[in-house]
Amino acid sequence: MNETWNLLGWNDKLQAARQAHDKEWTPARIVLEHKHMYRVLDEHGELLATPSGKFRQHGNFPAVGDWVLVDARHEEGKATIHALLPRKSKFSRNEAGVVTKEQIVAANVDYVYVVMALNQDYNPRRLERYLLAAYDSGAVPVIILSKGDLCSDVEEKLLEVEAIAPGVDVHITSAVDRRGVDAISNQLTAGITAAFLGSSGAGKSTLVNMLYGKEIQLAGDIRKDDGKGRHTTTHRELIQLPGGGMIIDTPGMRELQLWDQRQSGMSAAFSDIEALGDACRFRDCTHRNEPDCRVQQAVESGELEAERLHSYFKLQRELQYLDTKSSAKAQLEQRKQFKQLSKHVKQVKKRR
Repeated sequence: MNETWNLLGWNDKLQAARQAHDKEWTPARIVLEHKHMYRVLDEHGELLATPSGKFRQHGNFPAVGDWVLVDARHEEGKATIHALLPRKSKFSRNEAGVVTKEQIVAANVDYVYVVMALNQDYNPRRLERYLLAAYDSGAVPVIILSKGDLCSDVEEKLLEVEAIAPGVDVHITSAVDRRGVDAISNQLTAGITAAFLGSSGAGKSTLVNMLYGKEIQLAGDIRKDDGKGRHTTTHRELIQLPGGGMIIDTPGMRELQLWDQRQSGMSAAFSDIEALGDACRFRDCTHRNEPDCRVQQAVESGELEAERLHSYFKLQRELQYLDTKSSAKAQLEQRKQFKQLSKHVKQVKKRR
C-alpha cells in the first residue's frame, strides 16, 4: 500500500475491495462535497471530481470521508468518480425538512467527537441524542465539554455527563489555557479520522484551530443572551492535521434528527436503564405501569433521574415513528414500481 494512502486511512479491507474494480482506477478520499461536486485527495494531491454517468444512476453518492475509485487527470486537476468503496462507519441523520431521507454527515471515521459547550449550550438530553447516533455509526464516541473556563461548576457537570455516558472518554477543553487539547491530539495519530459534531457555537471550529496549530476555520461570536453561535462552518470538510490525524469539521446542528437507529444503539446509549430493566418482574416490562418495575423503583429512590427516563421514552417513540414512516414509504415505492411494471407488460401485449 502507498504510504500517502496509509496516512489518509487506507487499510487492507479497502485494498481487498479495490480488487473487484478496474485496475486503472486509483483510490482517493473525499475531502469536500458540494451538490455532488467533490474535492478528492489521492497520492499526488487534490483534484476536482465529478461522478460518472453510470455512477450517478445508482444514486448512492459519496460523503465526506468516503473512499472512491477515480480516473485521475492530474494535468487537468480533475477526476471522474467510478466506484464507492465499502464504509467502515458512517454517522447519519434524517435530512432536515418533511422528507424522510438519510443524510450521511461523515464516513469512515474512527471517533465521533460530540462537542458541547459548558455554557448555555449545555444540555444532557441533547447529548443523549448524539450518543445514540454515535453508537450506531460504527465509530467510537468521545465527549468534549468545551469552554470550561466559562463554567463555575465543571466537576458537577462532568459527573452528570459520566453518569449518562458510562465508559465514554470525556475531555474538558478551554481556548484560554488549551486545557484538554493535548489529550485529544494524542488520539488523532496518523491514519486516524475523527468527526466533530455539535450545535452552533459549541466551539468546534475553535478546537480544530487549536489542534491544527493555527487558524484554518472561522470561529464565530456567541450571542450573550442564549449562548448560541452562527454557523461559522458552512460545509463538511476533511482536514489533515500536521501530526498525521484527520478531522471532519461539520456545520452546527440546531437539532439532530435521528435516522434508522438500531436497538443496539439504544441499549448502548441507555445502558443504565437497560441494566435496571433486567431486574424487572416481567421480561417485556415497558417501565411505565407494571408492578415490581425496577426502573420505576430507581426513579422513586433517586437512583435514576426522571428526566433521563423521559428522554429514553421520547427517543423510543421517535425511532418507532421513523420506522413506521420509512416502512410506509417503502410500500408506496413498491406499489409504484408494480404499477410501472404492469403498465409495461400491457404495452408489450398490445404490440403483439
